[in-house]
Amino acid sequence: MSARFLFPGRPALPTGWVAVWRRNFFVWRKQALPAVLGNLADPMIYMFGLGYGLGGLLPSLEGQPYVAFLAAGVICASTMNAASFEALYSAFARMREQRTWEAILNTPLGLADVLLGEMVWAASKAFLSGAAILLVIALMGLARDALALWALPTIFLTGLAFAALGLVFTTLASSYGFFMYYFTLFITPMTLISGVFFPDDQLPVWLATLGAWLPLAHGVALTRPLLHGDLPPDILAHIAALLLITLVAWRVALTLARRRLM
Repeated sequence: MSARFLFPGRPALPTGWVAVWRRNFFVWRKQALPAVLGNLADPMIYMFGLGYGLGGLLPSLEGQPYVAFLAAGVICASTMNAASFEALYSAFARMREQRTWEAILNTPLGLADVLLGEMVWAASKAFLSGAAILLVIALMGLARDALALWALPTIFLTGLAFAALGLVFTTLASSYGFFMYYFTLFITPMTLISGVFFPDDQLPVWLATLGAWLPLAHGVALTRPLLHGDLPPDILAHIAALLLITLVAWRVALTLARRRLM
């Protein structure tokens, strides 16, 4: 989407967002290995602690061991968290503390380039996190079918959705403390009702219906069948939902950023 209709006389470059993405990448690559290992630690604790510990006490779910059921949820939840942290805390630092966005806007790039570059960068970091966990899960023998490779675009699409949502709250935030509302009131409840840890049919009907509309549920619904060698039911509907969430959230973030910065 061009920013020309938002900022007359200050059009966005067709690929200007790539420069923003590269800038963030060059800064991040100095600490890439610790960052990737850090993103692996928390989900692996869930996989081993809940998957094998609690899973040893549970019957099979949907015809598979609990650890196999949990694998897809861990991938998507980790993707969500990685995209959210980058689009919230890191992007806020670049917007307000470091004033990186202001510096970029003094170049031929426009605000649309900045927001799009930030969104794709956050999704890229989330993709690395999710892909690393997928590799570990495959080495554990929990993703043996080649269809599991199709989880990779699903991971990136899920990351895009949460990156766009995170940018909405970044453009509204007055301090880092504001993000606690986002995690406490949105991310944590969504993790519990989106099929990450248990099937949503265990929930009250109204709560399961609400959870099915949330972006994390769409990511899980796409990823879990792929890990087991099956095509997801309603695949186009889930993809369309994630794309719609991404586009609407990014457009809202761009509008809010214009009011705040311009």
